[in-house]
Amino acid sequence: MMLFKLSLKNIRKSFKDYAIYFFTLILGVAIFYVFNAIESQTVLLNVTATTRDIITLMTNMLSGVSVFVSLILGFLIIYASRFLIKRRNKEFGIYLTLGMSKRKISTILFIETLFIGIISLFVGLFIGAILSQVMSLLVANMFEADMTKFTFIFSKSACIKTLLYFSIMYLIVMIFNVINISRCKLIDLINHSKKTEKVKLKNPILCIMIFIIAIIMLVYAYYKVTIDVESLSTPDKIFIPIILGCISTFLIFWSLSGLILKIVKSIKGLYYRGLNSFILKQISSKINTTVVSMTIICLMLFVTICVLSSSLSIKNSMSANLEELAPVDIALTKTRNITAEKAQEYGYNTAYIEDSFLPIADSLSKLDFDVSKYLKDMVTVHYYVDEALTVEKTLGSYYEETKKTLPFLTYNMPEEIVTVSEYNEVAKLYGNETFTLDEDEYIIIADYDSMIEVRNEALKRNTPITLLGKTYYPKYSECQNGFIAISSNHINAGIIIVPDSAVDDSLLERESLIANYKASDDTGRKNIEEVVINLANHPYISSTNLEASTKLSIYESSVGLGAMVTFIGLYLGIIFLISSAAILALKELSESTDNIDRYKMLRKLGVEERMLNKALFMQIFIFFIFPLILAIIHSIFGIEFCKFILETFGDEEMTKSITMTAIFLVVIYGGYFLITYYSSKNIIRNR
Repeated sequence: MMLFKLSLKNIRKSFKDYAIYFFTLILGVAIFYVFNAIESQTVLLNVTATTRDIITLMTNMLSGVSVFVSLILGFLIIYASRFLIKRRNKEFGIYLTLGMSKRKISTILFIETLFIGIISLFVGLFIGAILSQVMSLLVANMFEADMTKFTFIFSKSACIKTLLYFSIMYLIVMIFNVINISRCKLIDLINHSKKTEKVKLKNPILCIMIFIIAIIMLVYAYYKVTIDVESLSTPDKIFIPIILGCISTFLIFWSLSGLILKIVKSIKGLYYRGLNSFILKQISSKINTTVVSMTIICLMLFVTICVLSSSLSIKNSMSANLEELAPVDIALTKTRNITAEKAQEYGYNTAYIEDSFLPIADSLSKLDFDVSKYLKDMVTVHYYVDEALTVEKTLGSYYEETKKTLPFLTYNMPEEIVTVSEYNEVAKLYGNETFTLDEDEYIIIADYDSMIEVRNEALKRNTPITLLGKTYYPKYSECQNGFIAISSNHINAGIIIVPDSAVDDSLLERESLIANYKASDDTGRKNIEEVVINLANHPYISSTNLEASTKLSIYESSVGLGAMVTFIGLYLGIIFLISSAAILALKELSESTDNIDRYKMLRKLGVEERMLNKALFMQIFIFFIFPLILAIIHSIFGIEFCKFILETFGDEEMTKSITMTAIFLVVIYGGYFLITYYSSKNIIRNR
């Protein structure tokens, strides 16, 4: 009973001084519940079958990510417990001096951890249940779901998962605490607060050399992920700049920790101004552990910034792209004129081959689909292919140079060719620019940035092409912006536009019918969409190679992918941000507890409270700002690499995404900084 009362008293005391620890636990539980409750929260949403499948896939992926998140939170809880035990070393020493056994001290810690776990779980679940309703509204808004059946739901599955995962974490913490107490010695516990890590001034020449080496490594890593990014074609090559970045980050903090101490000490006016010497001593007193912590936190912040910026950018860019890249309701495509050789190669049946010689309209008639009833604004486009006109041929003299930088590009792939009159019909329908050509001219339309850069170099060299024995030259020295296939991304790597007389039916490869639905509202469009979807159940469909791409299906897939990336990015980003800020906050709170006697001594020497608060503020500010500065520098280049990887989605919304990420940083990271400062000030003032 005595141990129980003592544990409750310790918990009440800890709530006052270490509110950040409890706040982080509660926040972790709430966030874990919110992202695992999405499936239950969206069950009643009135959405299409396709959207339902996308939501199910998203929730399954979030469930998998939760395992990784639980590992991060588990590490955070163990790390926090380590500092809390360290702060109470003197208290435990007194218990041992009074005759209390280590087993009883372990029992006290067990009871405290149990109560902390129960409190954080119930409060976190309560907050999570409220926030999950907001999350379900966000999901419904993303998928434009009918909210008429929406009601408050408490997810039992998410609750059970949260209880299970966090119970395992707290159990591990309990075991960890017992092991720690069993290894403690009385003399170390009593004298812990008097111990200070010896500050060894590192050799400045060695620090400068290490710093230069680290900068060279970092510059090389930056070069690889920006200027020479095309060479990172395989996972093993991508890991090289990542590993170099991690090592150089550690070396930068290690060398700066020695250089800054030496430099500031050499500037007497700065070193002896106010309490600067005290601040520097406080920072350098834990120099070894600071380097490791700073490295880990810097890398976590770097991942947070890149993940949040990229995930939010994908969502915003895909939403912005939909109207531009899917301006019509439907695009039906089929392969034309299948030869006997190709039929044998791919195993096509006779009916399939016969259908390939029919126009799309005839194939649709066999599927009982009346184009005049359901479609309007119809435009037919024929794609031509000359097996001799490959990507290699269109690059001309630039091919050898391109092959060195882009060795994995498929250079023997035949180019797609469209006549200028048919392309202009599509361009008018899409609201894009139209073109005119002389009989010996061609142009290339594209919107995929990487291929545009390659093709532009070839066009600048006036590279000719040959079709059916006639030579054509580029009208423009660069690609023209445009596309034919509707999509949510910029995927057109290049289509060659030629005069109408340049091709004939012997080169016909594919046909596409582009149109709008003959409907005046969304309900009518959805009804026609259902008719198109049901074509897959028609008996004749297996004998045709007809494929349909619709604006609604593209929209649903894009929104689904955007939502999936956004939620996973937010989930990981917020957890990483909270973890890095909480680690710094707990470390600084622990340091403030250890430094109570030092601040008390300064008061006795006549130092004003204002100067003490300023010294404390600067100490905490330096610990928070150092890893953030380097993380931001890393992120500038990291985001450039992300933009290259995700270039098909477009980067028009990247500025907005970076702004939103900055807001997250200011609110969460800045919030932890301010709470840490005021809590630390309360500790050194009230003790």
